[in-house]
Amino acid sequence: MAQTIELNITGMTCDHCVNAVTAALKGVPGVQEAVVSLAEKAARITGENLDPAKLIEAVKEEGYEAALP
Repeated sequence: MAQTIELNITGMTCDHCVNAVTAALKGVPGVQEAVVSLAEKAARITGENLDPAKLIEAVKEEGYEAALP
């Protein structure tokens, strides 16, 4: 069953940042969709067996900060 996790993301300033965070999130096993909003400074990730810690780590590896709301 698919689940959805939302993350608050800080440090993004442009579309390049959004694309980098989106690609990082989509690289995490189980992620089916990742929608990142620069305006909302947030991401909505949908998938199966999602691990919030792995999602946060993937964002941090790109140089941004992420946290559960």
